[in-house]
Amino acid sequence: MTGKLFIQAITKVTAGLLLTGLLLFLPAGSFSYWNGWLLIGVLFIPMVIAGFVMMKKNPELLKKRLNAKEEQSEQRVVVVLSALMFLAAFIVSGLNFRFGWIILPKGIVYAATAVFLLGYILYAEVLRENEYLSRTVEVQENQKVIDTGLYGVVRHPMYMSTFLLFLSMPLVLGSVISFVIMLVYIPIIAKRIRNEEKVLEEGLAGYSDYKKRIRYRVIPFVW
Repeated sequence: MTGKLFIQAITKVTAGLLLTGLLLFLPAGSFSYWNGWLLIGVLFIPMVIAGFVMMKKNPELLKKRLNAKEEQSEQRVVVVLSALMFLAAFIVSGLNFRFGWIILPKGIVYAATAVFLLGYILYAEVLRENEYLSRTVEVQENQKVIDTGLYGVVRHPMYMSTFLLFLSMPLVLGSVISFVIMLVYIPIIAKRIRNEEKVLEEGLAGYSDYKKRIRYRVIPFVW
């Protein structure tokens, strides 16, 4: 693990923390937006822990996870749409707190927090199972098909975890309106998966057979 990679990781986490705080508390007009602090805690504390674990055990995987530069033009569109989705959902959640549009009961917020943490656990397990996991759509040198663990249940367990994370996130923030906005993630991720599977079928030996064996993409018995 080089100092350069460490600085890159710390810089990205700090920038993400500052941007998230800005998008939540500026529209809320107050630092008393407790849902915002709750999300920041459950989002960034596990993120930092996971980063230190990868730094020690698998710095190459950390390097891949920090690389978000897509080579596929279709995937760059997905990245832009995702960014706009998060931007809108976070700003609306802050405005929802500020103007008291629809206030969710704390029980729903805490239940959503539990689902969010479950998503993080699945995310960590996928990182453990797949050393080739990258934030960009690509076929890596010497990459092999992973078909055990969660990959024996669905073809894209990482996206299964992000479903739990992203759809519970607006409820942690206490905003039903933001939840509706985040539903846009479904067609966005469907577009990403179509392109990703095309790339994998063309460049990864054995992936076509894997698709035939594992029927579901993201949600067991559903999709």
